[in-house]
Formats: sequence, C-alpha cells, structure tokens
Amino acid sequence: MHLTLYYHPLSSFCHKVLVALYEHGIDFERRIIDLSSEEDRAELSALWPLCKFPVIRDDAHPNGLAESSVIIEYLDRAYSAQHCLLPGDCDTALQVRLWDRFFDQYVQGPLQRIVADRLHGTNGDLTGERAMLATAYGMLERQLASRTWVASPDFSLADCAAAPALFYASTLVPFPGGHPHLSGYFDRLTQRPSFQRVIDEARPWFAFYPFAEAIPHRFR
Repeated sequence: MHLTLYYHPLSSFCHKVLVALYEHGIDFERRIIDLSSEEDRAELSALWPLCKFPVIRDDAHPNGLAESSVIIEYLDRAYSAQHCLLPGDCDTALQVRLWDRFFDQYVQGPLQRIVADRLHGTNGDLTGERAMLATAYGMLERQLASRTWVASPDFSLADCAAAPALFYASTLVPFPGGHPHLSGYFDRLTQRPSFQRVIDEARPWFAFYPFAEAIPHRFR
C-alpha cells in the first residue's frame, strides 16, 4: 500500500503519528502542509474539511483518515507486523486509550492555548492553563512511580502521545524538582530512537516555535 502523511514538522500532533510510523518502520510519503498557503489549505481541506493535520491517505482510505489517535490505531491494524501500540488485552487497552486522551486533552490542550496566545499577541489570562499543566504533572508523577511506560508494560499509543506533549509543555511549565518519576519518564521518551528521529527532523523548524528560547540546548 502507498501511504502519504499530510503534516507539518513542527506540529506536536504530527509528531505523535511520526513516532508511531517510526516505531513500526513504515515507509510513507511526506506532504508538508503550509496553512498560510491557499493551495496547501485547499489540498488538505479536500481530505479533511476541518483543515487540520495530521491526515493520512492510502489505498484503503483515498479520501483521507484524520485524528492522530485514529491514525495510529489504523496503522496498528493495517501495517504492524509485530508489536501493536494498542494492546490486545482489553483492560490494558482501556488504560492506554485513557492516557492517550489525557495527554491530548490535558497537556496538549493547555499548551496549545498558551502557544496561540503568544503567537497572536492576545496576552490573555493563562493561569488556568498553567495550573492544568501543573496538575497533569502531579498525576503523571503518581502514575509513573512504578512504571517504565505510562499505561502498558510496553511502549504504546499513550507514549506516542506523551512524547511531543511533554516536550512542548516542559518549555512552558518546567517539570517541578520534586517529580523524579516524571523527569525520568521524559528522559526515556527522548532517548527512544523513534522520538529522537522526530526531534532531529523538527530541529530546523524550531526557530518558528513561539517559545523557541525555552527549548533545552540538548534538543537544538
């Protein structure tokens, strides 16, 4: 099957799908979308009228398949030859889905509102967003107290979501000093070859990130 990913190298939700693609070793064509380009927006909108990436297209879904979690579950079913990122055990799969949604809603959500505020210069009250990230960090510290990965014995969909979410969130609200389990988990994520590759590919674009000065030097 021929697979095309419509994405942007700086997008955290695209990073989530890229981690899954690299975990599975899937060959794919890249189509970088510049949302400031009318032509690019029209091409993406033809696949997903909400005009948000990532979107994939292949023989089975020529009209496009959107939403990062759905894409990763599809990759598991259509392309995975060995380890699946969504476990077959029902109870474990529920935990993986729960923590995947946790990262998308309660880490990605507030961080994107903070980034958008700086990008558009609106200078809004972001106390709630920063407090939500602090609460999320506390929950993760407890969750990771006796775990290598956040929701499953093996690296999973939830960890694909965690890697970019925590990477960007930590540039806005650094991990507290009393959170060794969270910090250790983040180190494991950043040492994962799939995520290292994502960071390497994103590095030329980091200058366009509104909080570029807060990205640790080891990632620049």
